[in-house]
Amino acid sequence: MRLREQMPELAGATKWLNSNPIKKRDLIGKKPSFIHFWSVSCDTCKRAMPKVNRFRDEYNEQLNIIAVHMPRMKEDLDIELIQTTATEHDITQPVFVDNDQTLSDAFHIKIVPAYYLFDTEGRLRHYHSGDGGMRLLHKRVNRLLGHTKN
Repeated sequence: MRLREQMPELAGATKWLNSNPIKKRDLIGKKPSFIHFWSVSCDTCKRAMPKVNRFRDEYNEQLNIIAVHMPRMKEDLDIELIQTTATEHDITQPVFVDNDQTLSDAFHIKIVPAYYLFDTEGRLRHYHSGDGGMRLLHKRVNRLLGHTKN
């Protein structure tokens, strides 16, 4: 995805964890949205999850926050394993289980973890994939929320 592109539809979930199904229209217009992709077989994702969780807790009232589980191998398709891993890593936000990689393909995900920030109109304002990137994400969110002048 490129900056300023519209958020893809949140379609094709194998299952939703921690939530009823959420549609793109549920996210547009009220608050900016943060969508992060992870996988049970991704050690980097697991190491990053405490930072993601702190971010989630800090901005929970100001952002729509959704996790997307993207399988990287056959074993990642096990819904019970996804649920167990989500619980172990305190992933309490809605989780879109993307076993068919419908949403992952729409976002053109190649590497997890991946982080996407959309404005209230559903336009991509920031993205980062791989390790790190949380400090810049905080800056982008604060700018989007009008908390800084940078």
